[in-house]
Amino acid sequence: MTTYIIELQTEADASGIDTHALERLATRALEVEGVAMPAELSILLADDPTVRELNRAYRDTDAPTDVLSFAQGEGDEFARPEGAAAHLGDVVISVDTARRQAAEHSIELRDEVSHLLVHGILHLLGYDHELADDAAAMRLQEETILGAAHHH
Repeated sequence: MTTYIIELQTEADASGIDTHALERLATRALEVEGVAMPAELSILLADDPTVRELNRAYRDTDAPTDVLSFAQGEGDEFARPEGAAAHLGDVVISVDTARRQAAEHSIELRDEVSHLLVHGILHLLGYDHELADDAAAMRLQEETILGAAHHH
């Protein structure tokens, strides 16, 4: 069966987060985006120190952030054996930061994490929000995916 492979790892206190729902949401995002199967995506629920370390190592920013995306797709198309899953990359979410942001905005942690996951996946697929138009398009797509997930 050709499908999406979602690998979710938790290295933080993920109480209040339904990891199976996140896996379903990730699948939904890839479906909505029309990503070719088979494709693989890694999701890591981490804590602030881990995310801060990654941010420092890869983004030259010495601070935690809510979500980091590491795309795998650049330039390694030829290294993949026939029929093997394309590895889209990794989305790393700081549960600590998500918890703070959820509290600030008076929303459920799982809703904040869901939004961060979709945001991170869209970054992997080439979306960005440097320009206002791009940011608006990205936000619309996030709402489409999150909305679609609520109706299933």
